[in-house]
Amino acid sequence: MKRSGALPPTPADRGFRLLGRAADHSKLWFGIGALLAVRKGASRRAGSRGLAAIGFASFAASLVGKRLFPRRRPAAELLPVYRRMTRRPTSSSFPSGHSASAFAFAAAVAMENRVAGAAVLPLAAAVSYSRVHTGVHWPTDVAAGAAIGVGAAYATRHWWPHQNDLPVGPQRRDTAAELGDGEGLVLVVNPGAGSNPEAGNEFDTAWPHADVIELDPDVDVVAELTKRIENGEEGTVRALGAVGGDGTVACVAGVAVEHGLPLVVVPAGTLDHFARDVDVATLDDARAATDAGSVLVCDIAEVDVEDSSGTTERVTFINTSGLGGYPETVRLREKLRTRWPKWAAAGIAAVRTLRSAKPLPIVLNGHERLIWMLFVGNGAYEPKGFGAARRPSMSSGLLDVRYLRADLRYSRARFVLATLTGTLHTSHVYRHAEVPEVEVVLVDGHRRIALDGEVGPLGRKFTFRVREGALPVYVS
Repeated sequence: MKRSGALPPTPADRGFRLLGRAADHSKLWFGIGALLAVRKGASRRAGSRGLAAIGFASFAASLVGKRLFPRRRPAAELLPVYRRMTRRPTSSSFPSGHSASAFAFAAAVAMENRVAGAAVLPLAAAVSYSRVHTGVHWPTDVAAGAAIGVGAAYATRHWWPHQNDLPVGPQRRDTAAELGDGEGLVLVVNPGAGSNPEAGNEFDTAWPHADVIELDPDVDVVAELTKRIENGEEGTVRALGAVGGDGTVACVAGVAVEHGLPLVVVPAGTLDHFARDVDVATLDDARAATDAGSVLVCDIAEVDVEDSSGTTERVTFINTSGLGGYPETVRLREKLRTRWPKWAAAGIAAVRTLRSAKPLPIVLNGHERLIWMLFVGNGAYEPKGFGAARRPSMSSGLLDVRYLRADLRYSRARFVLATLTGTLHTSHVYRHAEVPEVEVVLVDGHRRIALDGEVGPLGRKFTFRVREGALPVYVS
């Protein structure tokens, strides 16, 4: 500290003071996290994991470390007046909370996005050094805080596994028609999908001879696809494609399965879970797959929705479906999207729904249950617990059924605590099974089902099943 105080004055002195103030209460990291979240994919995951890591680091450093290891701050006299902070902190010097938050954010960002991590790491180091330069921390405080921060970043992987932590299962591959310039491809394009409109604007270069259907409120996509398949000569339509989010993909996938056609997926939505699970990240990936004629054989799930009159409607889904709180979350999210980005609206909707949710009485495979929400996934998802991230195999032949019990005291509080500690899979409020078919009957009234992030039909009885290996998807 004496050697630091003896350094000659430079313009950096004021910069370090400003940097330290910008990092107060992690304002700097929240701002960068919000910027990262604007861009989907690895950037958004990096920002989200970074902010989650700050929560762990702040708790460990400020609420645990400072209380267990009280330590005086360096004496102000060790530094010249122009270097000192105007308001010196009064809490324990050990460990440095600023360093803990800085390195928690930087390490977590680097786990998901190396380029962003490389950009953030020098800033985290500068924030940490600024605490020594302005005389409010000893160097060992900063070192301990940095260690806590890195540990907090890795702790997030306990309840939010990194994709490298998840198991990989067997995949079924096959071959299909090579599409070349798009001859024989009927492509459905959703121009309003998510936050990646570029994919929808470049498909005409990738497949210039493709037959394009642009989504419009007045267009019945299923009817249009069926008409073009049935009105053409046999073999004229060789594949169907979807440029959009999971809702668009699910709609086209249902028609593809019905007519035994392979599917081309171009991710252009907000989350694109299905495209991520089949490892198609860009338009170039999809084009390379159609050139090679390489497909991944995937399961598709379907649900028969029966209303009070006995009328049944069959709908398909490629990722997930849900009853109870999940459809309510989807509906509220759509309302909030007029003022918020989709990802932010989804988070706000989830919190509001859980707070105001009412228990839902159901009969699940003949057994009465009282639940908060029901999740049914197309395939066995990992990890187990609330945060289903991805499927190790796209052809497991199973439905992933999870629900939260509402018949136990403080079940919502227990759910939140178990989720934060990564122990939900061992909690009594959580139930999980992997089965090829499941039947759900509502005891009281009707509910809408949510399918792949969209609100589905209204019903009182829902029968879910898997069509194993029914959907070939072009992958590189």
